[in-house]
Amino acid sequence: MKKEFWLERWELEQTGFHQDEINPYLRQYWPHQDDGSLVFVPLCGKSLDMLWLRKQGLSVLGVELSPIAAQAFFEENGYTAHRVRSGKFECFEADDIRILCGDFFDLCVDDVARVSAVYDRASMVALPPELRERYVCHLVSILPPGTRILLITFDYPQAEMSGPPFAVSVDEVESLYREYAEVRLLKQVDALPDNPRFVERGLSSMQENVFLLTLNS
Repeated sequence: MKKEFWLERWELEQTGFHQDEINPYLRQYWPHQDDGSLVFVPLCGKSLDMLWLRKQGLSVLGVELSPIAAQAFFEENGYTAHRVRSGKFECFEADDIRILCGDFFDLCVDDVARVSAVYDRASMVALPPELRERYVCHLVSILPPGTRILLITFDYPQAEMSGPPFAVSVDEVESLYREYAEVRLLKQVDALPDNPRFVERGLSSMQENVFLLTLNS
């Protein structure tokens, strides 16, 4: 999937993937972090979940391809963001929330050196199968050992709907991460009743899966 696809979605305001409420599984399953710990949110968009994380006393680092999304996050939540250039990224920052605008695959170890946890609700499911292995390999190669990842995915008959969001099975998550992390499946939920837009797109079933991953030390 090309970068232009996501940039165009934000330009045309075709952002049905954006949630207007805090994700309930984030509230329920977020692993405890000490005040001031840095949380990484890949492919963050303008997610309100970053506000919830900040209110827990955490610092937040997002990465997002679209500057429209980053600018909208700060403006819609009453912030005036400070903007600077940081290497390959344009950086937006206010109230200890920092969004790097650019390509996730350009991130390096130094960018996430202080990260102790990751919140992935939108990354894995946004990527087609051919990119997911590359995504996981890059993520685990730059994160500090022992980092915990709260991962939320959808699983459904992929032939019934073209992504995104793409179907990501429990088996695939375990296969991609087992070499690098302890994988715990925390919850499985029938998600179709709460997502009528996916019924309209032809889905017969949809399951939401919540994982807690702990990278090897």
